Amino acid sequence: MPGFHTLDQADVKGKRVLIRADLNVPMEAGRVTDDTRIRAVMPTIRSVIERGGEAILLSHFGRPKGPDLSQSLAPVAPVVAGILGRPVAFAQDCVGPQAEKAVAAMKPGDVLLLENTRFHAEEEKNAPQFVDKLAKLGDIYVSDAFSAAHRAHASTEGIAHKLPAYVGRTMQREIEALTRAFATPERPLAAIVGGAKISSKLALLRNLLDKVELLLIGGAMANTFLAAQKRHIGKSLYEPDLLETARKILADAKGKGCEILLPVDAMVAKKFEAHAPVRTVSIEAVGPDEMILDIGSKSVEAILAKLARVRTLVWNGPVGAFEIPPFDTGTIALARGVAHLTAKGKLHSFAGGGDTLAALNHAGVIDDFTYVSTAGGAFLEWLEGKPLPGVEALRIQ
Repeated sequence: MPGFHTLDQADVKGKRVLIRADLNVPMEAGRVTDDTRIRAVMPTIRSVIERGGEAILLSHFGRPKGPDLSQSLAPVAPVVAGILGRPVAFAQDCVGPQAEKAVAAMKPGDVLLLENTRFHAEEEKNAPQFVDKLAKLGDIYVSDAFSAAHRAHASTEGIAHKLPAYVGRTMQREIEALTRAFATPERPLAAIVGGAKISSKLALLRNLLDKVELLLIGGAMANTFLAAQKRHIGKSLYEPDLLETARKILADAKGKGCEILLPVDAMVAKKFEAHAPVRTVSIEAVGPDEMILDIGSKSVEAILAKLARVRTLVWNGPVGAFEIPPFDTGTIALARGVAHLTAKGKLHSFAGGGDTLAALNHAGVIDDFTYVSTAGGAFLEWLEGKPLPGVEALRIQ
């Protein structure tokens, strides 16, 4: 992979390998309820131990204010062990005597999980002395937590400057996929941006105007654009303070040769609740007491017709209130349409973001896209064109 040293290039035999994973997994009553992120780091762990290295896992968990047993990584160790099929030791600290003793006891092929890095305030401050304490535990650093790479923390950025640094398997897949999707895409390039607020995605929208030929806007943020055009949105959620901003984005898009497509029809209801009485109408027919809660079938058809003429798609954000049926209809139909175009080889489809991940999973197509990123904030900041500290630190100088 140009610009980075990959795990394949690392001589790990007999070496202590610090692997920065993202084990910040959903947990209830001390039990892991979703092991997706744990499974994601397995190829990196196996590559290290099968080649005679010692795998030392670093991760944060939650947002503790100092040591807090309710946010310990201890319950994660047996889950890692179960998936890996071999014992995984656990150290009750990530630096200091306990960590050093646990590392010293390791043999080639062993796996050790260190305690939550955020039990130390110095982690998020990227404090040099804390970085040194972490680096003392290893001979090699492997970063496999793209989802945490937008944070310049000690374990995600600082340590990469202290030890020979390599890109892990998951990190490599993320960087290669996002580069293919956004930096070197097959064109025409389109983007779907959904979600509730323009305010949370202003940087993304502005960056996309310079990158894509087609920008498809859905979700509640589309309501602000529709209102800016003095279209009917009834009592739908929108951002009145950003009407002028929306108008400027529309004007800038024209000047940059970027086509913006907004919904032409919508599923509306008078109440935002499951199985509420609904109707699908053109935007012009939205009643004054109705809320736009999903895109309509004509909007889905119009979007898919446009996508049939592009080669690459980047998707961030659902196009309706998909958490509550029947307002998941538009997102499901669109997701399945994109999956179909992908399966036929007509489209390279890339998606990411927490809500997007949930929506595609809900639609049953998460495995049918070209690539779906499990990263949230890091994925969004990459699309916004921001450098990610945890990625930049790994670049070959």
